[in-house]
Amino acid sequence: MRVFGKTDVGLVRKINQDFIFYSRESVGAFPNLFIVADGMGGHNAGDFASRYAVECFLSYIKNSKPDALIRMVDEGIKYANKKIMEKAAEDENLRGMGTTMVVAYIEDGQLFVANIGDSRLYLLDKQINQVTEDHSFVATLVRAGELTPAEARVHPDKNVITRAVGAAENAKVDFFEVDLEPGDQILMCSDGLSNMVEDEVLYDIVKNTYIGDVVDGLIDEAKRNGGSDNIAVIVIDPFDVEVN
Repeated sequence: MRVFGKTDVGLVRKINQDFIFYSRESVGAFPNLFIVADGMGGHNAGDFASRYAVECFLSYIKNSKPDALIRMVDEGIKYANKKIMEKAAEDENLRGMGTTMVVAYIEDGQLFVANIGDSRLYLLDKQINQVTEDHSFVATLVRAGELTPAEARVHPDKNVITRAVGAAENAKVDFFEVDLEPGDQILMCSDGLSNMVEDEVLYDIVKNTYIGDVVDGLIDEAKRNGGSDNIAVIVIDPFDVEVN
């Protein structure tokens, strides 16, 4: 397995509110772990929210008694949700903060994914497939047939999300399972990438670039298209073996 990840502030924002974590090695009971979080909130609240949510999630899974992994993911996200809401209640500068989270791990040739918010996980095989489902206002309109995906990308309310860690006491998380095949690659990202680069271009860059250069290639493309938001990217090749 080979993994590369990076965040970038982009060309417009002054603060980077995106945060990532990735490990090919075991983390607690997990054989590997990959996380993208995109924070929101005024002042430095979004920056704090994404980092703190990931830290709380990691603390929970490292200190919990081993259980079914997918249940641990759900409980870990809900623990992070509780801690974010407690912090927001304590500090008026942090009120209204929240964050998206996409959490993934690979076990026995299967990809397990949890999602809340509008950050994404894609599976790239012979085409690009969005595995996660956006929890956003425009995604709701797309699913209802009232907007096309192209219209959603430029809609004035494209950043309005309907679920987030820290937004409500009961954090509702979506779960997905995917069987992996040799040649598959995985892309996790914040909307600073997916809103700025069309899916077909994402696919072309991932599939036609040396994996060590893919992350920078994706970030550069988002910036060429305006770089209006922070950009978070993790690229995983589950079957590639690193040669020293």
